[in-house]
Amino acid sequence: MNNSDLLLCKGLSRRSRRDERWLLSDIALTIQRGQRIAIVGRSGAGKSLLLRALARLDPIDRGELLWHGMPVVGHRVPEFRRHVIYLHQRPVLADGIVEDSLRQPFDLKAHRGQKFDRECIVEWLELLGRDHRLLTLQQRDLSGGEAQIVALLRAIQLEPEVLLLDEPTAALDAEATLLVERLLQLWMDRHRAGGSTIWVSHDAQQAARVSDHVIKMDQGRLSGD
Repeated sequence: MNNSDLLLCKGLSRRSRRDERWLLSDIALTIQRGQRIAIVGRSGAGKSLLLRALARLDPIDRGELLWHGMPVVGHRVPEFRRHVIYLHQRPVLADGIVEDSLRQPFDLKAHRGQKFDRECIVEWLELLGRDHRLLTLQQRDLSGGEAQIVALLRAIQLEPEVLLLDEPTAALDAEATLLVERLLQLWMDRHRAGGSTIWVSHDAQQAARVSDHVIKMDQGRLSGD
């Protein structure tokens, strides 16, 4: 493992609790600083399960996950999740206005050393052709594209090292999809330490747009380019 490696999977596997079959088998994957990886495959191939395992949201039955060369276990898991953030396909946003939602992570113990930067958020919105009035909208009134942008802003303002993106544009129209892709590219271009993304997509054309490296997945295994 070299200094540019953020995450390293070594033989990572997960077994079904229902029928004991292997859902993920011997996953070997290295994620480096500034890298953009896309994972493609048919429905049920294990793409979302892999992201959840990488986020340490689901159990790992065999193998290991290393972050900066150290196993992600025990007391290291909360700190790891501060730097490696998983985003669902459909964001879950609480009641209230957008700005309150963006401020909320900084009330958590894991992020108390950071501060909400409203000017930075407004700048991101302006780069996307939106203005600050979005911050005053009730979250229940947001369109699907707006909700996904808010979810992404919540994540990137925390300056994670890795974003794990589980088909974040699957339910969006073409215009909203391009906005999400643009926001993520802008974030990667500006990230001080070189943020990385792993993007699960069912769209081969999108995978080519948003990544430097496309990996195919089938039956719980990664099968190369």
